[in-house]
Amino acid sequence: MSKADYQVQSLAKGLEIIELFDAEHRILSTNDFAERLGVSQSSIYRIIQTLLDKNYLRKVARNAYTLGPQVVSRGFSFLAGQGLVDIAAPHLKKLRDDTSISCHLAIRDGLETLYVYRAQASQRLSVNIPLGTRLPCHTNAMGRILLQQLSDIELSAVYQSIHLDMYPKPHPQTFPELKHLLAKEKKQGFALNRSDNATAIAAPITDYLGNIIAAINISGAEQIMDKRHQFEAAKESLLNTAKTISCEAPA
Repeated sequence: MSKADYQVQSLAKGLEIIELFDAEHRILSTNDFAERLGVSQSSIYRIIQTLLDKNYLRKVARNAYTLGPQVVSRGFSFLAGQGLVDIAAPHLKKLRDDTSISCHLAIRDGLETLYVYRAQASQRLSVNIPLGTRLPCHTNAMGRILLQQLSDIELSAVYQSIHLDMYPKPHPQTFPELKHLLAKEKKQGFALNRSDNATAIAAPITDYLGNIIAAINISGAEQIMDKRHQFEAAKESLLNTAKTISCEAPA
């Protein structure tokens, strides 16, 4: 009996569909699936529906799909658990010691920023977000860095039904405002967020292809971060640390 005799064909086709997505093919149609797998559209209809129901695919238009939150969430969670935290931790501890400001590492889970590591500053005026905290991505600096993972089409699809004005200023109040802010922060290479008497600066962690896989920040009280020279020094240290971690990040 061959190996093929032991395979569950529908499961194999489902996995093959997921594997069709890559950096150059973020959105695929039912026709794309059928052509690349060499099958009819009708034969994979139930597989697509199952992947949609389980959130491994997400529909962005009629007969057009992108990877769903389950793939992103489980993939990044596995990456974080298998090495990224271990790699980033000593660098974030050094960044904290050099700046006396708390540092955090986060990944994206759907439209939420998920905090997976922190290097806590000991001073009284410090900002320390507990591990496991989830915040809407558009409301924090690390989250907006992580949203840069998405294409314009993907960003429009996921935010088209969200009322951003439910969150108070200075957070973006409309989708065009969010897109403008993301473009500005992507160009400058860091994101800045001021709220609740605190300031956070975030920078991207990228893989060897330049894809954003996580974000780090330094987050401190306004009394500290308001000083221009200290702010600039902390920002440069953050950017240098992000580059170092990116160079060591898992492939």
